[in-house]
Amino acid sequence: MHRVIHWFRRDLRLHDNTALRAALAAAPEVVPVYILSKWQGHHQWTGAPRQQFLCGSLEVLARNLERLGARLIIRQGAADEELAKLLAETRSEAIFFNRDLDPFGRRMEEKVAAMAESSGAWAHGLKDIAIHERDEVLTGKGEPFRVFTPYAKAWRKLSKLATGSAPRRIHTPPGIASLPLPTLKTWGLRNGADIIEPGEDAARGRLESFLRGPIRHYKDLRDIPAAAGTSRLSQDLRHGLLSPREIYARALAARDHAAESIDAFINELIWREFHLQVLWHWPHVLDSDFNPEYRSVRWYELRPEFDSWRNGETGFPIVDAAMRQLSATGFMHNRLRMITAMFLTKDLHIHWRAGESWFMQHLVDGDIASNNGGWQWSAGTGADAAPYFRIQNPWTQSARFDPKAEFIKQWVPELRAIHPAQLHIAPKPGRRISDKYPRPIVDHAKERETALLLFKQK
Repeated sequence: MHRVIHWFRRDLRLHDNTALRAALAAAPEVVPVYILSKWQGHHQWTGAPRQQFLCGSLEVLARNLERLGARLIIRQGAADEELAKLLAETRSEAIFFNRDLDPFGRRMEEKVAAMAESSGAWAHGLKDIAIHERDEVLTGKGEPFRVFTPYAKAWRKLSKLATGSAPRRIHTPPGIASLPLPTLKTWGLRNGADIIEPGEDAARGRLESFLRGPIRHYKDLRDIPAAAGTSRLSQDLRHGLLSPREIYARALAARDHAAESIDAFINELIWREFHLQVLWHWPHVLDSDFNPEYRSVRWYELRPEFDSWRNGETGFPIVDAAMRQLSATGFMHNRLRMITAMFLTKDLHIHWRAGESWFMQHLVDGDIASNNGGWQWSAGTGADAAPYFRIQNPWTQSARFDPKAEFIKQWVPELRAIHPAQLHIAPKPGRRISDKYPRPIVDHAKERETALLLFKQK
């Protein structure tokens, strides 16, 4: 072939990009394109923080492509329609892209494949966003796993593809029309969160920093929100600024120095792929409980307590600190995602879908599969979820994971003068921890019993 299109999606990088590498091997001329969505103002599955990160990552991608002699083409609209136009304009012979695993991306891929065939071109979808996808990790009966531990054992036994390098040169023909790089105004958004630095270059820097030190203490510090104990690579995996193959290979290569910690980190990579395969095989999880046994639980309607939760004004310090971190940065520590999700579902008895959507609209790393998996795990309704009767106590959780209240005091300044011990004990009914801080909106012990009753009466 003489000229092909590479359609960037969740792979905004040059290093180890499967479809980009295949496109370059197929033709001397490659047209790199990113297609912007057309929604305005509000979206169930994303919001201003993630879109701002996307804008910054596209800016870095465009700059890096220019250094190689290429040019990122920006279009906006339905992907199949815009790719059809680009095929005709450039007389390209094929479209290369990395496959998505969610139902929305899959439906668009089907449309693109049908469009390409009718245009006399080829559409090539390749595996990239997961090390193992679709039907690669199955039980002995050839069925998808519903439980994580046997899935992880099977995952680890499979051979892994080698990591590829970045291209040295890409030739894009001149004269192709392009929209300007997007800004938040493209979607009618404004962002007040101070988000992490976007782009492939920053992501590679984060990976190097993590491998130089924190990964060796990951097992001990990963659950401590006040510590710099996690990789902070989740948004980079979500947007494809790093390939999962490279992260896995680099972590495995360092295993001789801290095997337990690195194994714990690799386990989190496997959890990501477990959630991806759950969404692939059971796409209905986006609309209903994975476990049909709990689809008749009588969750409460949205009420003022939901506003208290999302605004970080529940009177539970660890919950409020986490929710304020989310609003301010577009990020929440993983341990805190479990605490806040279980508080919404088990203390406020509000269906996980409300919290799932709120997280997706505020997280920079909002991944439709991992977010859904995490929420259903906390609610007790998902694949390999916490049993419904295992209900975390926010007070004991904060005492265990933030004993000195360092994290709480960072994000709830009105509690900085209070002794840490007082922040891990529920005040007496009707009392406040501080005059400047709200009373707890519920009694955890009572709501725990209510949650158990709701699940038993399903």
